[in-house]
Amino acid sequence: MFTGVVEEIGEVTTYTPNDPLSKNGTTLTITLPSSSSSSSSSSSSSALLSDCHLGDSIAVNGVCLTVTSFTLTPSASFTVGIAPETLRLTNLGSLRPQSRVNLERAVRADTRMGGHFVQGHVDTVAEIIQITPDGEALTFRFRPKNKEVLRYVVYKGFIALDGTSLTVTAVNDDEGWWEVMLIAYTQERVVVAGKKVGETVNVEVDMTAKYVEKSLRGYLEGLLGSTTSGAEEQGGSEGKKGRGLLEKIVEGIVKQGFS
Repeated sequence: MFTGVVEEIGEVTTYTPNDPLSKNGTTLTITLPSSSSSSSSSSSSSALLSDCHLGDSIAVNGVCLTVTSFTLTPSASFTVGIAPETLRLTNLGSLRPQSRVNLERAVRADTRMGGHFVQGHVDTVAEIIQITPDGEALTFRFRPKNKEVLRYVVYKGFIALDGTSLTVTAVNDDEGWWEVMLIAYTQERVVVAGKKVGETVNVEVDMTAKYVEKSLRGYLEGLLGSTTSGAEEQGGSEGKKGRGLLEKIVEGIVKQGFS
């Protein structure tokens, strides 16, 4: 579990598809900024690997990956393995040496939740289709590869882009896009700000929306199912309740369509 608050921007040292020297398939080695190499307490706030252990989880551009090796000298770096399914669902396959990546350690029980709950499980990728300056801020517009995720994207809701927790400032379901705004402070601390139109980001929608959708679907299906069960024949009220609720939902949709 992560918060979507980027701790460091690392740089890809090596990207090895189907690494013959590793049992972890494709491997990725990332070097951290020089400040992360120090183990002194004064710099521990920025030392991504200061408390690292083999098998720990680190989010790389929003993708939860497992540390398979790491070192603090002569410079701090770590290696992760990337599964084929991860390469299919994310943009990690486009990384090359010197690519910059967002990094965040998994949260601890005492971590302040500065962003929102992020799992590191990418839902799809999205293409940057427009970048618009707004004073010192930048507004980015994204079009997802899988448009089904749009039902989880709402105005002023959370979304994780390359692992960065951001607020949706606009969404257009018909045209299939949403927007976020990056203030000057954020632009200096995340990789999204350095990307251009046509490049992609990893997208993870707010998982709360998924749980709500599943719970509501189960509830409605239960009510709908009761209309065809023997409950109605026995004079039960659940069937009528389900039918009445569904009728109200349909009525609301129709009214919205004609308004």
